[in-house]
Amino acid sequence: MEYTLLGPDGRPYRSRTPGTLGGHRRLRIYGRLDCPAALRALARGGYAPQRVFFADEHTAIAAGYRPCAVCSRAAYRAWQVRRSN
Repeated sequence: MEYTLLGPDGRPYRSRTPGTLGGHRRLRIYGRLDCPAALRALARGGYAPQRVFFADEHTAIAAGYRPCAVCSRAAYRAWQVRRSN
């Protein structure tokens, strides 16, 4: 099976390994695949077309995505500090 992931340049590529993180293309947020906020959004509908996947956190950050405040609270707080400096 092949999966479509986003690379550090934000472009999709094919991978035989599934992503470890999910994200929202328009909001440019990434988080865990079991994130409660993302699962609620998926259940409501309309979120799935915006869903993207990353191999790891480094790739998500390089592609310009920020951490989720719900499932990646510590990374989100660190991102806020870096952003405010």
